[in-house]
Amino acid sequence: MPEIPATMRQLRSLVTPQGELRLSVSTVDAPRPGPREVLVRVEAAPVNPSDLGLLLAMADVSQAVAGGSADEPTVSAPIAEPVMRTLAARVGNAMTVGNEGAGTVVAAGESPEAEALLGQTVGFLGGATYGEYCLASPRMCLPLPEGANAVDGASSFVNPLTALGMVETMRREGHTGLVHTAAASNLGQMLNRICLADDVPLVNIVRRPEQAALLREQGAVHVCDSSEPTFEADLVAALQDTGATLAFDAVGGGRLAGQILNAMEAAIVPPDAPYSRYGSDVHKQVYVYGALDPRPIELRRRFGFSWGIGGWLLTPFLARTSREDLARLRQRVADELTTTFASHYTDQISLRQALDVETLQRYARQATGEKFLLRPHR
Repeated sequence: MPEIPATMRQLRSLVTPQGELRLSVSTVDAPRPGPREVLVRVEAAPVNPSDLGLLLAMADVSQAVAGGSADEPTVSAPIAEPVMRTLAARVGNAMTVGNEGAGTVVAAGESPEAEALLGQTVGFLGGATYGEYCLASPRMCLPLPEGANAVDGASSFVNPLTALGMVETMRREGHTGLVHTAAASNLGQMLNRICLADDVPLVNIVRRPEQAALLREQGAVHVCDSSEPTFEADLVAALQDTGATLAFDAVGGGRLAGQILNAMEAAIVPPDAPYSRYGSDVHKQVYVYGALDPRPIELRRRFGFSWGIGGWLLTPFLARTSREDLARLRQRVADELTTTFASHYTDQISLRQALDVETLQRYARQATGEKFLLRPHR
């Protein structure tokens, strides 16, 4: 096994009392595993939307400025005063970043489950994967199948288990079809492949014609483009065909969640149905799991009284999932790592490059078709 150095390089995100985001690549002590932990030499970690919220703290990165030294670069950017009020609990705390990654287990605690992973290449959830080394729980490690490398396994947790979690939630709550927004994303393409394989009716909502074309090329049956003037009618028709009454919304703000609920109600109640001020008794549910649009959610209620809007996150879902079910989901990810759950990256960057202002502004856009992979040891 390679020798563990005394120090390592790690990316950190700090919000200052003066209303400024400060990103840095710092030299810190390398961690050592506890009894039920492993230490992973991080070889690849994706830049996911869920990472950017913590990393960038909703700062105005269009005004980002580089600083520091060549060895320890920094970037600073202003944070608006209303945003600062929501960040009070993290002011002055330099936070580690990175929810998932992949690499080699180079040290392990004395528990049998930790020792069993020593020397293996794993995908894992860690919370500090934007660094050269990271601690992880064996329960949150996925040994990669033969022939798979760290790049293959870097995104083996958040997107795959989120997509599978959406289908599991649908089944647990008695729904029979799904609606997904921002559906041309890396996650959305995974969900489309799962639903095609499992014969789950899926309505994909996108924002541009080229995104609709991308999904249709991948076999998607129902794709609705919110930029089209016929969007609401198209959505009702797709919901009538699929019977979907559960939506997962990555957008969060604006009118979209309400449009989905209204379309679900219109798909359920025929035009010639008797009038009811309470609407149908079929429960319609939207789970918000992203915040691409930071505006408030706007509801124009034409969907009766049997409905719900809530938040959905992967971590609480995993906490509610039995050990047996989690093992089943993880095994499916391992079996289909390079097919159903394959991720493709347009850019592979080092820790130093992650703080290049132009590069940072590119990955902050979260543009469809662009996905960045961090390689901490480059």
